[in-house]
Amino acid sequence: MERRTQVIVFLLVAAMASSVSHAAVNVTYDGRALAIDGKRRVLVSGSIHYPRSTPEMWPDLIKKSKDGGLDIIETYVFWDMHEPVRGQFDFTGRKDLVKFIKLVADAGLYLHLRIGPYVCAEWNYGGFPIWLHSMPNIELRTDNEPYKAEMERFTTKIVDMMKQNNLYASQGGPIILSQIENEYGNVESSYGERAKPYIDWAAQMATSLNIGVPWVMCQQGDAPDPMINTCNGFYCDQFTPNSDQKPKFWTELWSGWFTSWGDPVPYRPAEDVAFAVARFYQNNGTLMNYYMYHGGTNFGRTSGGPFISTSYDYDAPIDEYGLLRQPKWGHLKDLHKAIKLCEEAMVAAFGNTTSLGQNLEVTVYQAESGSCAAFLANLDNQLDTTVNFNGNSFDLPAWSVSILPDCKNVVYNTAKVNSITGISKFVKQLAQTNSSGNGATLSSWSWYSEPVGISSSNAFVLPGLLEQINTTADKSDYLWYSLSMGLNDNDPLLRDGSQIVLHIDSLGHVLYAFINGKLAGSGKGSAKNSNVSIEVPVNLEPGNNTIDLLSVTVGLKNYGAFFDEAGAGICGPVQLKGLSNGSTVDLSGEQWTYQVGLKGEQLELSSGSSALWLFEPTLPKNTPLTWYKTTFSAPAGNSPVAIDFTGMGKGHAWVNGQGIGRYWPSNVVDPNGYCTTCNYRGTYDQNKCLANCGKPSQQQNHVPRSWLKQGENVLVLLEEVGGDPTMISFVTREVATVCSRVSESYPPPMDLWSSNYLTRVIKPTLLLECPSPSQVISQFQFVSFGNPHGGCGGFTHGRCRSKRARRVVHKACMGKPKCSIEVTVENLGNPCANITKSLAVEASCS
Repeated sequence: MERRTQVIVFLLVAAMASSVSHAAVNVTYDGRALAIDGKRRVLVSGSIHYPRSTPEMWPDLIKKSKDGGLDIIETYVFWDMHEPVRGQFDFTGRKDLVKFIKLVADAGLYLHLRIGPYVCAEWNYGGFPIWLHSMPNIELRTDNEPYKAEMERFTTKIVDMMKQNNLYASQGGPIILSQIENEYGNVESSYGERAKPYIDWAAQMATSLNIGVPWVMCQQGDAPDPMINTCNGFYCDQFTPNSDQKPKFWTELWSGWFTSWGDPVPYRPAEDVAFAVARFYQNNGTLMNYYMYHGGTNFGRTSGGPFISTSYDYDAPIDEYGLLRQPKWGHLKDLHKAIKLCEEAMVAAFGNTTSLGQNLEVTVYQAESGSCAAFLANLDNQLDTTVNFNGNSFDLPAWSVSILPDCKNVVYNTAKVNSITGISKFVKQLAQTNSSGNGATLSSWSWYSEPVGISSSNAFVLPGLLEQINTTADKSDYLWYSLSMGLNDNDPLLRDGSQIVLHIDSLGHVLYAFINGKLAGSGKGSAKNSNVSIEVPVNLEPGNNTIDLLSVTVGLKNYGAFFDEAGAGICGPVQLKGLSNGSTVDLSGEQWTYQVGLKGEQLELSSGSSALWLFEPTLPKNTPLTWYKTTFSAPAGNSPVAIDFTGMGKGHAWVNGQGIGRYWPSNVVDPNGYCTTCNYRGTYDQNKCLANCGKPSQQQNHVPRSWLKQGENVLVLLEEVGGDPTMISFVTREVATVCSRVSESYPPPMDLWSSNYLTRVIKPTLLLECPSPSQVISQFQFVSFGNPHGGCGGFTHGRCRSKRARRVVHKACMGKPKCSIEVTVENLGNPCANITKSLAVEASCS
């Protein structure tokens, strides 16, 4: 990049993102903020992980991030993807890190490169390549020479690549921060006396690479200078750096939470996210990053956990499919604008906080130039209140922050959402071409029956039960444990009165037990406890009997002290119980035959090109261990595409050879879980706001448009449990309904404030906008001015209701892509005096 030489004036939007240019800049910090060419900045950042989307999606995701008010894109670097085999690197396709960073630069944004190289991220094995696990004498994330040598080698590789492409800000590139290690402080005590030397070494090693921009260590209270220690969490307003010479940074504001198979889906209200952000900037924070801003998809076998779902949506402002999640995206965009209006005062000095009463605070930033900014906070989680400040009275809802960029006028309150709300839904595509050719045409299905037990010449025999990860090196989810038993008529296992049960204990994650080729039982762990213990009734016969146990991993552990040592698979005991004489037969030490992976994997059936697919006599349904194949034409249009796996059990799916991840719709969330109405007020954690009780944790898998071709596409499924592939369907992700609700007490929308906030629109205004510029507002499902109840998709009229409102809204909005309506009694009528009224509108776009 080449930097313009003229002075850049930071006014509102320009100050937010467009300051990246083409000449080298000097990035430094002091106890207040990051400084770029000597100018302190208040910065807003968001995480987008490049391999969780596609290169074709990157430009739009980056644009939406910039439009949302971000200055910085933050990403991890995923070691396992880039070096799957030691010394063999891959930076192609979704792994093209340099391309991603250059696109960020082209959009005029900065980048924070979190090298790690341990990343956690709910990613398989925390982002470590599995071959690290097998290196002689290695111990990960501690003062261990083999590990440090590998960590330094990879870190240097990435840094050199960045330098070769002139991507550091000191070279004119967008990278203004970099991170070494990741949340080590959370587990440091478990590593004992070797932990601190390791952290000191990591800091020294990173600093020695001379990248010309600051390094950070997140969740690392003892980070040595010059590392900036930073905070991760749902709230970080009370965080304090370990030196008054370091600024207050928040590297992970958790905008939601990840989903685990079998568990409810967490979400986090926009009002609470905004409250957390505002409180951080109120309390002297100057750089905050949303984790995630776009979560994306765990394609293939990249999800960790174990039991992390394929969707990594994270309830982020941009959803898994690349669509804006409204009102979260818009409400936070408004917040960023409000924060930027305070930047001049904020960077000039630390804020001065005083109490205005119980649970009430005001923080004032006062610059010598005369600029002044204030934050009013109501920390009570129930009581709305009115506060007096600077001679004026201000309405302050519970659990909210108001922002006054001039210490006089409220431009934003975290609890008052001016942004539109969009209702997203999956729209089923026709299974056959309709008259207009818009359907997703599926051909008939073919299949391949996966052999039960040992089918590969690469199988091997060893005494005892083997740990799975050490055996498979994670080349497959699957490991067969097979045992043959020859029984004569007089064997105690066949005597009358014996009710034989096969008992199996496994470290997880999923287990299928086949007796003489038939599925006799199965079990699964969970995110809370991955272990599996099952007892299966067994019908043995004279002669040869086979016990074939299929152990299945669902992503490798990614977090915790010594997470890399967590095992999987059947470690025993494996026992036959229920003999008539009361004894137990322990099979654990027998000669077991092992096979890594499935026959279909060896045959590369996922490509769809094998000649082994069968078309007759009859398509097997609800049959375990069956591969299915069909061809289809892509749904018309540009809407994001997914497959709805209704009717299937558990397995993997590929489209045109690309792994779209695991599916598991049979893993249904407990209907008696805690999926209740969620109030944004009060402290949030990942168990507070939950959805999908009584439903699958995930039913649809994202299929990126760029993976689809015109004409014939190939879909391959590997079904483990048994399902009916004729029930699956292609769906598109659509946003056709938009809503908004604005009160007379709300500040005007931030979009209607000029860059000089003293020149402003006085009146609260409701804005409506269709999700696509090609759409117009075509129908109103609900309009009410008064005291309407409920929310988007469920509005109802209250007792107070204006007769004029629908006519005014219809005239202002019908047939238009966007519109605005002043929320005043002069405009909408006054149906009832002495109450604060709201305008609520729900509309369809087409």
